[in-house]
Amino acid sequence: MLNISFKNRSDLIFYFYKMFSKFQNHIVSRFPFLAEKKLFLAVSGGIDSMVLLHLLHQLPYEIAVLHCNFQLRGLESFGDQDFVQNYCGQNNIPVFSTHFDTEAFAKDFKLSTQVAARELRYNWFYELLEEKNFDYILTAHHADDNLETFIINLTRGTGLEGLTGIPEQNDKIIRPLLPFSREEILKYAEENKIDWREDSSNASTKYLRNKIRHNLVPVLKEINPNFIDAFRKTQSFLQESKEMVEDASIMIYQQVAKEVGEDIHFDLNQLKKLPNYKSYLYQWLNEFGFSAWNDIYDLVEGQSGKQVFAEEFRLLKNRETLILSPFSETPEKEEYQINENDTEVNFPLKISLCNVGHTTYDSNRVIFVDADKIRFPLLLRKWKEGDSFQPFGMHGKSKKVSKLFKDEKLSLIEKEKTWILCSDDQIVWVAGIRQDERFKIEKATNKIYKIELQ
Repeated sequence: MLNISFKNRSDLIFYFYKMFSKFQNHIVSRFPFLAEKKLFLAVSGGIDSMVLLHLLHQLPYEIAVLHCNFQLRGLESFGDQDFVQNYCGQNNIPVFSTHFDTEAFAKDFKLSTQVAARELRYNWFYELLEEKNFDYILTAHHADDNLETFIINLTRGTGLEGLTGIPEQNDKIIRPLLPFSREEILKYAEENKIDWREDSSNASTKYLRNKIRHNLVPVLKEINPNFIDAFRKTQSFLQESKEMVEDASIMIYQQVAKEVGEDIHFDLNQLKKLPNYKSYLYQWLNEFGFSAWNDIYDLVEGQSGKQVFAEEFRLLKNRETLILSPFSETPEKEEYQINENDTEVNFPLKISLCNVGHTTYDSNRVIFVDADKIRFPLLLRKWKEGDSFQPFGMHGKSKKVSKLFKDEKLSLIEKEKTWILCSDDQIVWVAGIRQDERFKIEKATNKIYKIELQ
């Protein structure tokens, strides 16, 4: 434990109240919404989380402790669990603990041990939030953690997002110790006689974070004893720059992008007028999981029809437009039946069907057919290569559906979303685009059937 000497007891009391008051003012001013909320504290038994628990236990918050035993350090891990449970029992603090076979989980899902532990920890946290009806989870990340994360991101290559460090809040996760350095936390623990457990793995430089903590950060603090304060100022400036970039990105987005249903269309003519359009593309697309940035930038000047994929989205070049759309490798069912008594269909398209006494041709989204010419069940299916029909108004002439798509200048995504309505094996309607001539209403028609795409 750290040895700290104070000249007299008044210095000790002053430091206690300085630290406590600083924390109290910070949490009240930055997180006023926590008042009267139910808070979980993630407590490992280490010094950071024990100080956070000590501080919050003195404030009027309803708290409970969460402890994870990752079983990575043998008996030491169970010692941590016993320590946290005993402390909470002595101080009448509710505690929930669990244990994981972290190494097996990491092996099964091909993850590093650290990533596996993080996945297990936060999945369990969120399960308990819902199960126990709590509101937020507080963790003990502090300023030195932020510095280490900054350096890790810097060594791997990152943008402003990575340089602004650990966020104070991320969904239901709150980090109220971020303004405090490791040194401040150590002093507070020492002078308040707070016991904690030392993780033996923290001394090893096997992990990158520990290597930075033990080998690099001390050199930076030797160069500038106030390095943490200087770093905090730098991160504050970076955060302001990030917010400015986000504001500019929103304004430019409104000029370049148009949301069409589930898709987003980026106007390349407008985009290419920007001197740094690649930066805007990165800002807009980063959250959708893309990583092949050079391929994305090449799309701007690439051939129409080229695509770049992320896990759940894709980006398509279609003439002078980039189209961002959801993407799934799970094949969609390709055929749906419509029976004679059906008056509406809700999937995959929303369609209404009914008999009417007259017609009104005002949109490609509505067709009127001779009811005696169709045979039930009708079939709603995806279009296929080789499909042909007789477009409305073209007497006796057939046309490939693919040629219709070309004439209509449909993008690949629009083609994939197009459905065909069939009677027996004949196309009645390329839904929303063109009716077939063979099912049109004539003078001899007795019953008119209306089909409308909602």
